Amino acid sequence: MTQPTALKRSLSLTQMVLYGLGTTVGAGIYALIGEIAGQSGYLAPWAFLMAAGLAAFTALSFAQLSARFPRAAGAALYVQEGFGLARLGQLVGLMVILAGVVSSAALLNGFVGYLQEFTDGGRVTIILIAGVVLCSVAVWGITESVWLAGIVSVIEVLGLVWITALASQSIDFATIDAARFTPDFNVGDWSMVFGGAVLAFYAYIGFEDMVEVAEEVIRVKKNLPRAIILTLVLSTLIYIALVTSTVLAVGPERLAASDAPLADVYRQLTGAQPTVISFIGLFAIINGALIQIIMASRVLYGLASRNQLPQRFAQVNPRTRTPLFATLCVAVGVILLALVGTLAGLAELTSVTMLSVFALVNFSLCRLLWHDKRLNAVVGLLGGIICTGVAARAVWMWLA
Repeated sequence: MTQPTALKRSLSLTQMVLYGLGTTVGAGIYALIGEIAGQSGYLAPWAFLMAAGLAAFTALSFAQLSARFPRAAGAALYVQEGFGLARLGQLVGLMVILAGVVSSAALLNGFVGYLQEFTDGGRVTIILIAGVVLCSVAVWGITESVWLAGIVSVIEVLGLVWITALASQSIDFATIDAARFTPDFNVGDWSMVFGGAVLAFYAYIGFEDMVEVAEEVIRVKKNLPRAIILTLVLSTLIYIALVTSTVLAVGPERLAASDAPLADVYRQLTGAQPTVISFIGLFAIINGALIQIIMASRVLYGLASRNQLPQRFAQVNPRTRTPLFATLCVAVGVILLALVGTLAGLAELTSVTMLSVFALVNFSLCRLLWHDKRLNAVVGLLGGIICTGVAARAVWMWLA
């Protein structure tokens, strides 16, 4: 009897870190920084630092569980093992797929807006062409797809580093009032920091994308947890350097008043049109959409390989070593949803869905380790409480 074709285990630690940065340090930060500056003012660096601390609990939970269960559709498997409920695990897997499809569709809508600044192409035409190209890249091969995503991730990060350097050069450090950057021990200051941290938390979401390609990672039990932690550390350093320099250079009020804050920072500091930064934002958006398609297709594959979905989704193409049918289905869903959805509504639905998944994953780690009375169980408990709280706030804001 012929053995079914398996996924290709070819992703190194370096590739996984680039993949993680691509899904974490994505297009969101190019707009999100203005919202956070408006919420936290000169205390915005503290907001990012607090958000990193909150996200660290979930990152540690995913790191531990990815080493314990190195399979595709990881989040679904973690919840199934943690709660002992196959149906709940299946539901979580479907939620992750939905979030991936919705997120990719939202990013395609964002891509249309950016691209129409440079071309007269119609919205439907751009979505159809972009969707077909992304699907083609995703089925090309996991190594090729991740290398391409990694290259774009480097471009994204270099764009942020460039803005950070430009802003730093314009700062008169002799006139800085350090007290403005130091929160006092009062409710007002820490409310500003926490409000910004809740927003900044979304800039750290990306762990679920990394664990979904576990069956394609070399030495997965070591490399995948390390990649998750390195992604968190590197993204935190990038965010804090960026927000500190830009707040000092142009002030939080200017950042908060802009729909494209980093482009405005570039325009103010150089007097030139922010064409390059806009192009980098364009690449960041399309890179995020590609990663979401890859992630969702692997969840379909993982659920099908565990007989929780039709076996057709578990079929791997012998030549490309990718789940061809699963990828095609995800791409079609992304294109259709992008054509009928709006950017804001799709993004909000993605956030609430993934925060709910994060909470369940954290509580799963807690249940798995609690009977051993291990300290790691507390990490899962705190991570679950944090994600539940942030999700509740997101729902409240959504309904308000």
